Amino acid sequence: MQAVEAGVEQQSVADLDDLTAFLARLTGLLLRSSGEGAHLIERAVTDSARAFGGAASLLLVPEAAALTVTAADGSTRTVIVHGFPEVFRLDQVAALKPFLAEVRTGRTGIAEADRRLTEIEAAPAPYPWWLKFLGIVLFALGFAPLMQPTWYEIVTTAVLGALAAALAVTADRVPRLHRFLPLAVSTAVSVVTIELFANNPAHGGPVLLMLPALFYFIPGDYLSAATAELAAGLITTGAIRLVYSLFLLVQLYVGVLLGVLFAGASPHALFEVAAHSDLPRWALFLAWIVFTAGTLLAFAIPLRFFWPLLLLVYVTIGVQSALTKLAGETGSTFVAAVVLASAATLIARGPRRPPRLILILPGFFTLTVGSLGMRGLTTLAGGYVEGFRDLLKLVTIVTALAIGLVVGEALTQGHDDS
Repeated sequence: MQAVEAGVEQQSVADLDDLTAFLARLTGLLLRSSGEGAHLIERAVTDSARAFGGAASLLLVPEAAALTVTAADGSTRTVIVHGFPEVFRLDQVAALKPFLAEVRTGRTGIAEADRRLTEIEAAPAPYPWWLKFLGIVLFALGFAPLMQPTWYEIVTTAVLGALAAALAVTADRVPRLHRFLPLAVSTAVSVVTIELFANNPAHGGPVLLMLPALFYFIPGDYLSAATAELAAGLITTGAIRLVYSLFLLVQLYVGVLLGVLFAGASPHALFEVAAHSDLPRWALFLAWIVFTAGTLLAFAIPLRFFWPLLLLVYVTIGVQSALTKLAGETGSTFVAAVVLASAATLIARGPRRPPRLILILPGFFTLTVGSLGMRGLTTLAGGYVEGFRDLLKLVTIVTALAIGLVVGEALTQGHDDS
């Protein structure tokens, strides 16, 4: 028995070169999948280093890390790792969780761990391009009734969502387009909205018509992650992520203005009057099923996670709706965020359960943080004072949401949670 234990212990020890190479690639993958925050990266990397008889420390910013690795023999090396944060390949996040749990046990050799990490990195997207296209359209359609519960909004979103999805899928094959994708999408959606759909005020303002198609690109997740990191004391990562999210929001806003100018309209066309509701209640209920299905396909989430995600979406909506009259929009958002974070943290316990990030994402989107900023900027550009109201609401709700997520996690997270 002692010989077996000694063999396992020996297998878990790695030399400096192998350990550094493995941890650098792990850190890069974690950085690229950290669109919801970088606070768990250090724990994952240091635990993995310890499993191989070494140690690691990181100095993090959202898109890079200074990684210092110490092997079992005391030798040390420092490398700089870069990884642009995003949330578009969550299948890799799902694969990393059980992999890291096995690495932490110390029963996986460094060569095997490196091979499996390579497989996760090199794995193709789980869905073909046309399913991602469909997912972005469904994502927009599910969100549309929250903007305006009308059939006209649904039809308009189907067309505009298809346009946005086509550009997003094209950007996967044309990397240069990714650099200005939000600008290109918002410009195209704005032009089509003004030219084809915003010809009758009875159908609602153009801002409300175009927002569902743009919601996939609105950085509400980055805004809340930034606020959560600031609340958790991660000042550098939170501040940089906040600046980047505001840059993305302004890029979308500029694209909308360019679209208005290209269409030959005045910025005063960007009013925000909602149309009269004509959707039945069952359509509003089913919209969240469409939204959740779209989220899975658009963000490459494994299909086996559909039911827990749908449950959390309805729980989030239910809590927020039930408390809005009692606590107001900000208060209900805070409580809904606490419930969402607590439930997601509890469900995520165990290496084979869905990662907390994936569980939170759809429920988080239902709280519509990013769209408030977009509505505020575009309406303000049209000369309407309501824009200031939406921007103020953005600040208060994003703060309430982020702090609610932090509180919910703190109330339920244990030592072994992933």
